[in-house]
Amino acid sequence: MVAMAKLLLVLAVAILTISMVESKVNGQGGQKNGQGSLPSSQCPGQCSRRCSQTQYKKPCLFFCQKCCRACLCVPSGYYGNKGECPCYNNWKTKRGGPKCP
Repeated sequence: MVAMAKLLLVLAVAILTISMVESKVNGQGGQKNGQGSLPSSQCPGQCSRRCSQTQYKKPCLFFCQKCCRACLCVPSGYYGNKGECPCYNNWKTKRGGPKCP
């Protein structure tokens, strides 16, 4: 039983460490022009609003929430207005296209 507890503790620490490293890596990609002030807890609601008019809801929500967590900003409206969130606007894919919807 003690071995199981130790294993769970090591696993929890590993997951926490990976999560912290991933958030720093994602943050660097999104921090080029500063961050917004939106609490990350509001990202799901803001992304639901942003993606409500698209026919590609699942990928839109996935990338919007990823961008929101890194940039702490979601542009107003359903499309465009990315100038409101420079970090959100300037985060690009490997091919140079926009990462954030």
